[in-house]
Amino acid sequence: MTNSHELARLGQSVWYDNIRRAIIKSGELQRLLDDGVIGITSNPSIFEKAIVGSADYDESIQALAAQGETAVTIYESLAMQDIASAADMLRPVYDATDGVDGYVSLEVSPTLAHDTDGTIADARRLFAALGRPNIMIKVPATPAGMPAIRQLISEGINVNVTLIFSLASYDDVMEAYIAGLEANQSSDLSRVASVASFFVSRVDSAVDKLLAAKGNQTLQGKIAIANAKAAYKRFQQTFAGPRWEALAARGARGQRPLWASTSTKNPAYPDTLYIDELIGPHTVNTIPPDTLTAFNDHGTVAETLTMGVDEALAQLAQLAEMGVDLTAVTQKLQDDGVAAFAQSFESLLASVAQKQQALLAQG
Repeated sequence: MTNSHELARLGQSVWYDNIRRAIIKSGELQRLLDDGVIGITSNPSIFEKAIVGSADYDESIQALAAQGETAVTIYESLAMQDIASAADMLRPVYDATDGVDGYVSLEVSPTLAHDTDGTIADARRLFAALGRPNIMIKVPATPAGMPAIRQLISEGINVNVTLIFSLASYDDVMEAYIAGLEANQSSDLSRVASVASFFVSRVDSAVDKLLAAKGNQTLQGKIAIANAKAAYKRFQQTFAGPRWEALAARGARGQRPLWASTSTKNPAYPDTLYIDELIGPHTVNTIPPDTLTAFNDHGTVAETLTMGVDEALAQLAQLAEMGVDLTAVTQKLQDDGVAAFAQSFESLLASVAQKQQALLAQG
């Protein structure tokens, strides 16, 4: 019994924030599943590290290059193979949990972050091509992403909403999900799934610098968790009451908060900080490899998410009183996140093209 299994007893699902062909083929993914992982997330940066940073894919790249495929189609073919293989391995989890867990997430092209129609079309295409019920399509929580989320949910396409940093953005995400369910014509909504990926550690990385400049140490390392606890309170309030109950009567499930960016960036903080402090029911924590190893080794398992909420709200109020504009900070974090994923994608395509040429030259 691992700490990951213990989290499940408290209502929190552990998803693995990493995918790579080697872990699928070597049996490592099965070991992770045995140890309590019940979902997988990916993003362009993860695929860049997997494809560019290893020789795992060289044989496939060479074969696809010989067929005249472009760098874009080669990348997508590689990514889709990994996502499909992982989804098949996680299908027993999906079935055993009645569709609550067992999902694998794949992001729409990062170049579409500000393109509603393009996002909808890409999500439809990816979801149909993968043809598995335990796939989630990742859509960024940009203004252009909100109507896309609503439309995709109305069509029964599972959505992992990513790059949420602010409470206002989170409110918009929950509204898009609920409105999408209301527009869905199905009498049974139980197979429409969504999570809201609320990013954590990056908030402290940004805010701590501003606090240091003001000479404040008491709030350093506190605001990211406070922000997440405030978000969870809004989750509890939103998925209750007559409007939600009408959807629940049709089988609808709440859009669980998913804590993302939960590796500790500041070495002065505990390496399991953003897991230990955010444990609570109806949530997911997507955990990168090193952090998952650390948590299973020495993490603390206790329901903490619902504790100290008033203190968390007071900390957010104190931050505002000090003149730190958290709205501006979180908006910049989202903008930077969108740009970073787009940059990773472009770098990935350039590296695939280089590998393509080098492998073709080897014959």
